Amino acid sequence: MGKRGQTQTIMEYAAARGLLGALGVLPRPAAVAAGRALGRLAHMLGGGLRRTGEINLQLAFPDMDERQRKQILRGCYDSLGRTLGEFSQFPRATRASLRELIDYDPVGLKHLRAAEAAGRGVIFLTGHLGAWEVLSFAWSALEYPISFIVRPLDNLHVEKLIEGIRTRFGNTAINKTAAARQALRVLRAGGTLGILADLNTQEKEGVFVPFFDRLACTTTGAAMLALRANAIVIPTCAIWDKKRGRYFFHGDPPVELVRTGDEKREIEINTANFTAAIERMVRAYPDQWLWIHKRWHTRPAGELSPYQRQSRRSNTSRLTLSAVEKDFSNR
Repeated sequence: MGKRGQTQTIMEYAAARGLLGALGVLPRPAAVAAGRALGRLAHMLGGGLRRTGEINLQLAFPDMDERQRKQILRGCYDSLGRTLGEFSQFPRATRASLRELIDYDPVGLKHLRAAEAAGRGVIFLTGHLGAWEVLSFAWSALEYPISFIVRPLDNLHVEKLIEGIRTRFGNTAINKTAAARQALRVLRAGGTLGILADLNTQEKEGVFVPFFDRLACTTTGAAMLALRANAIVIPTCAIWDKKRGRYFFHGDPPVELVRTGDEKREIEINTANFTAAIERMVRAYPDQWLWIHKRWHTRPAGELSPYQRQSRRSNTSRLTLSAVEKDFSNR
């Protein structure tokens, strides 16, 4: 790494630590309010991320009123800001304070308890919906530690900082680049594994399945692990409930695994079923999903990315991706 790269790495780490530290010393309501303010500011500034969100919402909800789509996009930024504020509080959160913050879906919890009683591994199938960081962190504090698959950040100093916070109550982060063997061990031992399965991926890592009635290249990792470990797959997310002023741990019935005797076909079918389960949750809480990610970027052969197409129509050169955009687009 050259001097410029080292300087950038140090500056990014200092910025991340400074931001989390500044928010972390505030009382939780103030930290969340500040995080939401940062989210609103990011939305107001616009740029490539907001334009991506606008394109995604047009793709997903072509018949929706433009005013409604704008409201959903504002909600997306608000949710991200809230999650940032909550994350800053994790280093000093207690089991008691988290218990005051969380409500469980009794039906979803019933499905989970049945899965636990079966003695099989459990996959928490989730996405960048609601407060996904709260879901894994609070679960480890209030129930038991879980493992989760994550793509490490490019900045290893920032990654170490974030991972230290995420794993404070015993969670284990599994590097996405070499996850299969370790993840299978967790599931075959009857453990619980969290998988975020809602981001765009490259063709070598995924298959094209419907998502909001459009083909989306989707990771096959969740299906492969579920099939090989005979795991129970439960769609779940942590949603902010404004009326209650608490997070709501939402759980759907398990997604039954489909077996055909053809492993390739099984992976395709189950990936499609898992993606449909995630879509149902996103449709239920659309203003809390990560619309600013280029979900439909990877296309079947001969088909242009909708984000490239938009750029060509406007006759503008491609915008330089921000660090956040680059991280999302590489997942």
